[in-house]
Amino acid sequence: MKIDADQCRAALTLIRRTMEEHCPPGVLPSEEMVNGLYGPELIHEAEAIAAGIVATIDQLQLPVMKPPSPSIK
Repeated sequence: MKIDADQCRAALTLIRRTMEEHCPPGVLPSEEMVNGLYGPELIHEAEAIAAGIVATIDQLQLPVMKPPSPSIK
């Protein structure tokens, strides 16, 4: 099954808009920055979105804290 480039662009745009609305600021570079950082192709937009998802997960995860060591008295 082959998907049209316009359909891919529309899907990536929907994902980008959703991330801009719900993810922490700064995890997804602007579309202009994506062109400079990754490149102008659709795959580059997808790479930026994937990196933004990973960055969001990293920011939202709570740090794992070890329980205190038992004190020996």
